[in-house]
Amino acid sequence: MADLVPPLTAATCVTALLAGLAADLSWEIWARLITPQLPGVGGPLEPEALIRSVFGFSSKPLAEAIHAVVGVVFYPLGYLFIARPLQRIVLQSLPWWLTGAGFGVGLWIFALFVMAHLVAGLPAFLGFIPLTWASLGGHILFGFVTAFVVRWREKRTG
Repeated sequence: MADLVPPLTAATCVTALLAGLAADLSWEIWARLITPQLPGVGGPLEPEALIRSVFGFSSKPLAEAIHAVVGVVFYPLGYLFIARPLQRIVLQSLPWWLTGAGFGVGLWIFALFVMAHLVAGLPAFLGFIPLTWASLGGHILFGFVTAFVVRWREKRTG
């Protein structure tokens, strides 16, 4: 089991932080610049609106901060200590990029089924409107970038 998860060292924390920063920046570019250009979507992805409805507060800056902290800190740790070890147990030969994409799909399910539907009471996956699919693309990108940076850092740091 010890070889399934990285040691909790300063280098691992830096790797997680760099992966989170890169993935969150990629998400933001996708959500705010690319998504509004997609046919039928009609605007940017606004995860802070979901966060406000889940937690029942009105502060957009607070919701943006929560989304940023979760994306930069907690999701990359989830990749390193949960998603990738599970992949290594279940599908050892899965390439890193598919593991990352699968992680992104998992984040999308968490956001649009668990949080939006089960917690906030919205339709499951927002009723599969075009925004739903734009969100899926953004989450897959997030997972891919997370996995890429982790792989890059581990090659550099040994």
